[in-house]
Amino acid sequence: MTGDYAVIALYIAGMLGVGWYGLRLAKTKSDYLVAGRRLGWFMYSGTMSAVVLGGASTVGGVKLGYTYGISGMWLVVSIGVGILVLHALFARRLVRLKVYTVGEMLDLRYGGRTSAVSGVVMWGYTLMLTVTSTLAFATIFKVLFDLPNWAGIAIGGSIVVLYSVLGGMWSITLTDIAQFVIKTIGILAILLPVAISSAGGFDGMSAKLDASFFSFTSIGTDTIITYFVIYTFGLLIGQDIWQRVFTARTPAIATSGGITSGVYCLVYGLAGALIGTAAHALYPDIASAQDAFATIVERLLPTGVRGLVLAAALSAMMSTASGALIACSTTTTSDLLTKLGLKKGGEVSRNRLATLLLGLLAIGIAMVVDDVVNALTIAYDILVGGLLVAIVGALFWKRGTRQGAYASMVAGTISVIAFMIIDGVDANTPIYWGLGASLVVYLAVSLATPRTSDTILSVWTRRLSGAETPIENREQEPTSA
Repeated sequence: MTGDYAVIALYIAGMLGVGWYGLRLAKTKSDYLVAGRRLGWFMYSGTMSAVVLGGASTVGGVKLGYTYGISGMWLVVSIGVGILVLHALFARRLVRLKVYTVGEMLDLRYGGRTSAVSGVVMWGYTLMLTVTSTLAFATIFKVLFDLPNWAGIAIGGSIVVLYSVLGGMWSITLTDIAQFVIKTIGILAILLPVAISSAGGFDGMSAKLDASFFSFTSIGTDTIITYFVIYTFGLLIGQDIWQRVFTARTPAIATSGGITSGVYCLVYGLAGALIGTAAHALYPDIASAQDAFATIVERLLPTGVRGLVLAAALSAMMSTASGALIACSTTTTSDLLTKLGLKKGGEVSRNRLATLLLGLLAIGIAMVVDDVVNALTIAYDILVGGLLVAIVGALFWKRGTRQGAYASMVAGTISVIAFMIIDGVDANTPIYWGLGASLVVYLAVSLATPRTSDTILSVWTRRLSGAETPIENREQEPTSA
């Protein structure tokens, strides 16, 4: 394993070095939270791909492929479709708004007083998303050092927290580009062809496995539909994703770079399912499907190459964990602490402190959660059930009111949590009950309350068209990066 240790050590040192360099770039709030809104096409596309394809998409995607075959691709495919829809329909508008959080957008559209509730929901979502990728570190460090889960989580999580705290979005952007390249090479160029070839190609896998492994619907049509409801809609409204959209230098860059990223996600989803299918053909008696990724890497690849693929998996986990962590920090400082009367000033230091404390909290939670896919489901169920209706209503229905948005967020979130308790975390019903309750309440309360004032809607319209720039951004016109 000496060669593997050397590769992983170089990778970790590189991530920390980039994080330290990012410290020099993060001078303002805009630098720290949205990389100065200066990213060009390649950096934008690479970082968007990196943030959405994390531990759940890599370890979890291979796990689903091991269990269901090619049909295991639908979780990651639904994420890719979400990225495509977001950038085809919404990205240009979001870039022109020049906000930092989903809550700020809701306050701008509805006239304030909604970001406290949306901030709580988004805070829970981004924290659990951080947990899912932090949890997945255990798999990699178990293979490398035979460490217990808690130790692997502590090591991987600490690295992410350190470089995120140092340079914020600039550190995360620079590390994400490196991570994007590494996981493209490790997962798509090395592990995928080696796994399929070792399993005897498609003919060999067909001879060893049941026909259901090659059905696109073996995971269940209801589950596939639910994946699209949860993850496609979730990608449209998540703070971690919007915060990356805000980093684009222009609306056109956001659109073209995001569509490229969406296509990449579709390819990645299919690759993970095929790797899992090959793993089942080769090693049908793995005790836990969660270990399918680590098993096939450990048993198939030579030293050095194995280290590169494990570094690729770490890249996927770290990019999502760091993106979710900075999103959670941003929501905390911009949407929650400001509502408690926290004055402006020292914003970068305050965000660094919030990032540190939230990172430590995520590490602690990850040590007591044992299923990466279930943790991701919790995060997205709460997000979509609580916020989707109010956000889509803000963008497309002028009759929507602050009272309607507020009530829909409360009703949707409570319904999701209640049905998770009643039917179970992995049930399909919570998200549908949450969306139903949120939609009915939003329509009813909005129609029963006074329309949003023309003054508020005129400011919203000017910002949405790019005709008005927020005061804090007028002295920081973006340049190329």
